[in-house]
Amino acid sequence: MISVFGSKVGQEELAEVADSMSKQWLGTGPKIAAFEKEFAQRLRLQNTMVVSSGSNGLHLAVRILSLPPGSDVIVPSFTWVSCAHAVVLAGHHPVFCDVDVNTHNLTAETVAAAMTPNTRAIMIVHYAGLPVNMAEIMKFGLPVIEDAAHAVDSKIGDAHCGSIGDVGVYSFDAVKNLVMGEGGAVTTRNPKDADRARLLRYCGIGKSGFEASTGNRDRWWEYNIAEFFPKLLVSDINAGIGLAQLRKLDQLQAARRRMWNAYQDAFKDLSWLKRPVNAQAGEQHSYFTYVIRIPKRDQSAKALYDRGIYTTLRYHPLHMNRIYNSDAKLPNCEQLNLDALSIPLHPNLSDADLDKIITEVRNLPKCV
Repeated sequence: MISVFGSKVGQEELAEVADSMSKQWLGTGPKIAAFEKEFAQRLRLQNTMVVSSGSNGLHLAVRILSLPPGSDVIVPSFTWVSCAHAVVLAGHHPVFCDVDVNTHNLTAETVAAAMTPNTRAIMIVHYAGLPVNMAEIMKFGLPVIEDAAHAVDSKIGDAHCGSIGDVGVYSFDAVKNLVMGEGGAVTTRNPKDADRARLLRYCGIGKSGFEASTGNRDRWWEYNIAEFFPKLLVSDINAGIGLAQLRKLDQLQAARRRMWNAYQDAFKDLSWLKRPVNAQAGEQHSYFTYVIRIPKRDQSAKALYDRGIYTTLRYHPLHMNRIYNSDAKLPNCEQLNLDALSIPLHPNLSDADLDKIITEVRNLPKCV
């Protein structure tokens, strides 16, 4: 079965893991700091810290904004559950907005339609790595959280996605463009928010026992707990994998871009298939997932599965999940729920895999 998502790891990642194990650095250690430094340098980020996952990074991002309790936070419905969960777990209310049916990104118009008197922040998602029009979103004058989980290599002009809003969040889980196994990162331009984020990610502890001991205190094992928050630390094992991935990210991205372009060319003559849009001039895409829109989507997905190609819908609209108790009517999200389908795109695909996928997708009208 050809997988829809995947990563590519090898000897470089193994060497980093072996190095950490030989030095007995199984928890948070020097490779965390090394990754934070190299990642921040590549993306020209300020105040960047590694956390245990992109999902937990979103929770942390909402928390450090210090919104009034019970605030409304606008969230695109066509995204992963962690976006809305982060809002709820911080004591606020997700208000779902629609997306553009072609870009799958929210827009200034869909945000405006979701505004309430209690709206205090906006969470955007650079879907599949295609940049949101950040200039238009920033005009609302509200704090903006950038979910750049798909957009580690995306740019708007010279600015990397994740660095434009008030807080940016990245994901390095096992299927993202840059993997750690599990992990993520949070970045902010506000040094005070960064200090608070670093405090929160270690259970809200204001000063560790080691830090206390350097002040010549008698009871150096004592520490101050400043806030309630879960532990979001990640290990040097994960950071080592991330370092190896970061150092070959250009190679990994070149493979994704080649596959994306192959699909775009192979499907351009199919009137029954809608291709994803490319990044605009002056922007850079990350090519996380390739989403087509087709009639008889469910039957098509089954036909591809029967031929050894796994596909999926990424994502089921959140406002349609009962847990959020939303009465929103979002026609574009609901349309995507009917006809959108992610087909395989990742660095582990072989040329033979790519040829098979193209052939089978082109043959779908004969199979459903």
